[in-house]
Amino acid sequence: MDAKAAARECFQHARGGLIDLSHRIHAHPELGFEELHASRWLCEALSDAGFAVQSGICELATAFHARAGSGPLHVGICAEYDCLPGIGHACGHNIIAAAAVGAAIAAARVADDVGLTVSVIGTPAEEIGNAGGKILLLERGAFRGIHAAMMVHPAPLDLLRAKIIAASMFDVHCTGKEAHASAFPELGINAADALTIAQAAIGLLRQHIRPADRIHGIVTVGGAAPNVVPAHTAARYIVRSETLAQLAELRERVYRCFEAGALATGAKLEISGGDKPYAQMRHDTTLAALYRSNSEMLGRPFPPLGEWETRPTASTDMGNVSLVIPSIHPLLSINSLPAVNHQPEFAQHCISPDADQALCDGAVAMAWTCIDAASDRQARDALISATPAPA
Repeated sequence: MDAKAAARECFQHARGGLIDLSHRIHAHPELGFEELHASRWLCEALSDAGFAVQSGICELATAFHARAGSGPLHVGICAEYDCLPGIGHACGHNIIAAAAVGAAIAAARVADDVGLTVSVIGTPAEEIGNAGGKILLLERGAFRGIHAAMMVHPAPLDLLRAKIIAASMFDVHCTGKEAHASAFPELGINAADALTIAQAAIGLLRQHIRPADRIHGIVTVGGAAPNVVPAHTAARYIVRSETLAQLAELRERVYRCFEAGALATGAKLEISGGDKPYAQMRHDTTLAALYRSNSEMLGRPFPPLGEWETRPTASTDMGNVSLVIPSIHPLLSINSLPAVNHQPEFAQHCISPDADQALCDGAVAMAWTCIDAASDRQARDALISATPAPA
């Protein structure tokens, strides 16, 4: 039996347990850095499969590292498992996590035969938008010695190289002064007005930004009572652009909109966060070509999708990994249209039969890509040479 057939056979033995794992994580959604159940379940599945597992790595309680094999090419498969507030696993991280475990188990079956070391990196808090788990793990050395990284992500359509752009999330706090809104309004400083002016300025700014730029946010604190001039208001915003350099320019322009609101009303302004933005995704050509071939062998091709291939999709801290380590981040169709990511209807699709099949296809395609990368000397040497030497 060749390596790919052996890996697929190994996956088939684990298939039922992996689908159960995906559904279990889906049924118990946990926010970023709070994924205690999901992290434990993933570690248990990998430990039971013979991986050497370290949990709570890099001072992050829900991060982990699981390793098998001892070959010269070291591939890291990233698992995400946090949910969205209010709508649970509406981005399908249950599928990402289970597919990562499945790919690693399948690849580990033949790792030493093909010259592979395979790791699963448990990366919490991808959805938080600033200082995500992968960024902190990168800074703290969790990816040191890894030559290639990969993950798959559920979506309405199959897409090999989604246009993933840079993003920065930050919090805004405006402080004014309370007063009776009817009897003594002249004695108040309206912090809600400061946010209103800022939002109007952002709306006007949108006609003068790049087509791929995105600005969106919510008011998290709007005041306490309608008969009290609001003294404390807050908002949370995300700014996105095609690259980190363009993002830095746009973010400063957006900050000035909030400064305008504070200046006009006399409120005090504080902006926090935004210090560890998500980077644009750089898809590695070698890995992408191998993954495409393996996905097509499984009957999951990547047909031309027109504007879907060029329109900005989303942002992820996997982008930060890709600027350091050769990486891929293919999208897996779960046949959800018209439902799309971050809708409650999409969450329902993430435990459908189509989602379960996507999990299986993504896991096997990643395992086979690991095997190809390790077996092909030219690909292996290119990946190893492209990765910075451990410090």
